[in-house]
Amino acid sequence: MYNQLLSLPKINQMVKAGIKKKDKTTEEAILQVARKAFTQKGLSGARMQDIANEAGINKALVHYYFESKEKLFGLIFDQEFEKFFSSLASLISADIPLFEKIAQIVSLDIERLSQFPDMPLFVINEVSRNPEIMVKRLKQLQQKTVMEGFQKQINSEIKKGNIKSISAEQLLINIQSLSVFPFIAKPMLKKVLQKTEKDYQEMIQVRKKELAMFIINAIKN
Repeated sequence: MYNQLLSLPKINQMVKAGIKKKDKTTEEAILQVARKAFTQKGLSGARMQDIANEAGINKALVHYYFESKEKLFGLIFDQEFEKFFSSLASLISADIPLFEKIAQIVSLDIERLSQFPDMPLFVINEVSRNPEIMVKRLKQLQQKTVMEGFQKQINSEIKKGNIKSISAEQLLINIQSLSVFPFIAKPMLKKVLQKTEKDYQEMIQVRKKELAMFIINAIKN
């Protein structure tokens, strides 16, 4: 794909010489290929050598730019994390009916997790290792203002008698928990339910509608 970016002799010469300046085109090429690899194979399945081969560059150069697979994954995760929670915040703040909003949140969760299945475990690891960093990321998204607006919408529906009493926090936790579990438990679910990868993916797509209806019916009066 990117085999014309740099010749192999030039790459080896640059790496051996300890080049000072990193080329943005090469860096972006690595990120694009790595994002695809991590999306398709996850953190454990993706290999730096495969990423280098797909990008048409030397493995040593991939390590020069990103040091390790974990750091490369972490950088891509940061980008995906920001995109996901920014999209979620925009959706929660949208001026649409509550039940429609719930269905769209579920769909967003499952679509994003399908594209980046290692996100839940990576978040858990990051929270354990660097809780202050995760909190800082969330604060940048102004989640307090977003949740206050969500609670107002919920309170309005409660007052009309349309739904049971529930807090915005609990509703969102329920949605996220039920969306995330099938991805964290994927190996176990495939084995216990005797599903192939194709079967599992079909089940996940059906789950979008099923989960949205389950949550809506749970809070309806």
